[in-house]
Amino acid sequence: MANIQSAKKRIRQIKTRTARNRDRISRIRTFVRQVETAINAGDKAAAETAFRAAMPELHRGVTKGVLAKNTASRKISRLSAAVKAL
Repeated sequence: MANIQSAKKRIRQIKTRTARNRDRISRIRTFVRQVETAINAGDKAAAETAFRAAMPELHRGVTKGVLAKNTASRKISRLSAAVKAL
């Protein structure tokens, strides 16, 4: 356990940041899952709506540093192709 005040503060900051990042990742996964569910159901209108909602979430994940830029681009590209294929 840390004895130095600055180390204790860093532990508190890391705990807060980790919780925040976990929430962000969970939110992104939820939006992506909604798109995939609509695609699997074959509902093109719902899939397009869900995809339009998921795109900004993925971009926000990049901005906030919880996703790599290429990872988000790859997910968006694959989801877009799947929606268009319906």
